[in-house]
Amino acid sequence: MQTQKEQLFAVLEEAGMPPVPDEFSVVPWYQAISPGILEEIQVFIRTFEDVTRRPSWQETVTAAAPEIARHPRPEVCFFSAWDFHLPPDQNWQMIEFNDNGSGLLFAGLINDRYYQIFDLSQQAALQPPPVYTELTERIIASVKQEVMAFFPRWPQGLFLILEDREALQRGKFRHELMLLRDLFRQQGWRAEMAAPGYMDWDGQQLCWKGQKVSFIVNRSTDFLWQAEVFSPLRAAYEAGQVYVAPNPFTYATRSDKRLMERLSLSDWDQALGIQPQERAILSAHIPETHWLRPENVEELARRKEEFIFKPAQGFAARGVLASTQVGRSRLRRLLKEGVGYVAQKKIPKSLLRGKEPKNTRLWTDLRVWAYRGQILLLSGRASSRPDSLDLSPPGGWIPTYVRCSKIPLSLRWSGIKPGA
Repeated sequence: MQTQKEQLFAVLEEAGMPPVPDEFSVVPWYQAISPGILEEIQVFIRTFEDVTRRPSWQETVTAAAPEIARHPRPEVCFFSAWDFHLPPDQNWQMIEFNDNGSGLLFAGLINDRYYQIFDLSQQAALQPPPVYTELTERIIASVKQEVMAFFPRWPQGLFLILEDREALQRGKFRHELMLLRDLFRQQGWRAEMAAPGYMDWDGQQLCWKGQKVSFIVNRSTDFLWQAEVFSPLRAAYEAGQVYVAPNPFTYATRSDKRLMERLSLSDWDQALGIQPQERAILSAHIPETHWLRPENVEELARRKEEFIFKPAQGFAARGVLASTQVGRSRLRRLLKEGVGYVAQKKIPKSLLRGKEPKNTRLWTDLRVWAYRGQILLLSGRASSRPDSLDLSPPGGWIPTYVRCSKIPLSLRWSGIKPGA
């Protein structure tokens, strides 16, 4: 007879996830977030949206960006993700924002199936998560909203999920892209997955294998489309003939890690149009961050024990440098090589103690997905190391819920239901 853990892993694989835990690690425990913290995070996300969509912010932060990233675009990503650390002895902090955050569908499955299989409605004072079908309905509603805002009428072209070739072949989230493609097809939309090199531009429309492309969910990590294989997409994008989210403009105004400096520090508030009440929220919940420049190398080297160093265009913790890996010479070499880096104040994660294996300790973060300021889903990652993101067992993606409480009116649309 299967244990609950074995049943969970089997059900997740049956639902479309890669084999757990062999190819994708899921922690068979859960973490619980207080409703008060969730309400504060909701206010924070709306503040973030207000600031980053303001013309004064967009014009200022794109002034030195590549030409393709300077022109405003209307697209809004339905899988935007905010990553938070919840240290035990200080305010929660936003560590990163990702406009192409992986794991939305997987996290929805994990939260829903774990809650059911472990019968949490009887065992824990938690608000039920959105069932998976509710989450997919919200995703489809978001896509429809985006389509109707961008096109004068429903487009007849392909819905294309764009990802780098290697990720389509071997990436951990290729199964999630399949789930999204199939979800689109269930709506009667023609949908495919493709790498950038398989598209063509004929001067009037973007095509994939001879079929017109209208709507692109962009998962590529070449955020500014600098490689030659993106030339057809660049042409279609500049001509306004295709919807693409995220895109260079959303990257330059929202998810470039260098923006964390201006969000965390008040030095540029007047030019950026950040209001005093917004500054209070941002400064309380974004760790001190500095973009590495020649003039701050000495200070950052002197204070290096306070920071973790991240590549501005990095993803999935690639290229992250601990304080022990840097010094004046390393920082100067990064500058000379033109590798954009930011130094971000270290923020502890939450510690979670488990029973299986006995006395296992994991350090967790919180990932919050939201669309146009409205929370879609909560999730988290658990690492066996406090200072890095090691998702190999016993770490992995962890079911995440909100403790029971009366839900504020501002959160009732979020899909998180009140407990009994």
